[in-house]
Order: sequence, then C-alpha cells, then structure tokens
Amino acid sequence: MSEITLPSVTTAKGDLWVFGYGSLMWRPGFEFEERVPARLVGEHRALCVYSFVHRGTPEKPGLVLGLDRGGACRGIAFRVAEKKRTDVIGYLRAREQVTSVYREVMRSVWLEGDAGQRVSALAYVVDRGHVQYAGRLSLADQHRHVLQGHGQSGANRDYVTATVKAIEAEGFRDTQLHQLALMLHGEAHSLHAPAPADDRENR
Repeated sequence: MSEITLPSVTTAKGDLWVFGYGSLMWRPGFEFEERVPARLVGEHRALCVYSFVHRGTPEKPGLVLGLDRGGACRGIAFRVAEKKRTDVIGYLRAREQVTSVYREVMRSVWLEGDAGQRVSALAYVVDRGHVQYAGRLSLADQHRHVLQGHGQSGANRDYVTATVKAIEAEGFRDTQLHQLALMLHGEAHSLHAPAPADDRENR
C-alpha cells in the first residue's frame, strides 16, 4: 500500500506535535522546541514490522517497532516550530516510509506533567495489510529475527537495546521488550545506561 498523505498536516497552521515510541525516542533526527513524555491510547508499541532494509534483509528480516491496534503506548511528544513543519514532515516520511509499511495519522496524545493536556500529534501506525506486517510473534520468534537481523543501519539487537535504554531513561518499562533484551544479553540484568549518542537507525 502506498503512503497515506495528509495534506492538512503540511498546510495546517501552528506548531506540529510528533509522537515517538521507538527510535524517535532516542534519535529524533529533527529540530524541536519541546520534548514531553506522553501517552497515546488506542494503539500499543509492538515488534510487529519485518525490517527488510535498515535492520534486516528480505532473506533474513529483522524486526522493528510499530504502533498496532489496541491498548496504549507511553512515549515522547516532540513540539516542532511551525516554520519547521514542512521540513520535519518531509524528513519523517523519508525515514519512516522507506517501504510504506506505516500509515501516517494524527492521534490524540496526553502530555504528562501538564494536567493531562491533550494534543493532536503525527504518528506512524503499522499498515496491517502490508507484506512487512509481522503480527503478534512469540518471544522466541522475536528473538530469532532480532538475532539474525542486520541491515544498512546495523545490528537489529542494537536497535532493541537502545530502545529499552530510552524507555528506562523515561522511568517506565515495556515488559516484552525488556524480556527480549534480557534474552539478547544472555543474563538477567537491567539496562540503566542512556542510549549512546551515536546510535543510528532508520527503518
């Protein structure tokens, strides 16, 4: 399926909010005015996208995160200045839509620490009809794909580790991702160090 374009996103007035739930948390890659912990309701974070380019190949796919239907997701909301809106949207489309596996949507997110203020934010939700949609994989299958995954942006396991570190830095846990990270590390210990500044990842 081709990318779903939202003309109003680029032509709307005012600042743009962007919701990050995976690599955007630790490497947004764009200029922003504000970074706020936030919660999105209606979709959850899941390793549900086969990576054919940046963390794997079609022959040996890795796994990257998507927002999938149901539940809720804690992440980061970035406020982008109005004058940067067009540039940032262009950057995000080039980064997230390299194989058009996501739907570009606007979602309500609740900002933490501001009396539950709600804003409308740009988010990338997995396209369940896309060939790269992995669905709900067992932890063992996730582990197998992440171990084998290596693409243009490096090892799949580094992507998982950096995301877990970013989540822990925000003071919460993602149970399944943490279990996978412990399996990848081969021992039960927490990952408390911040994500390395030079980590690189595009889907």
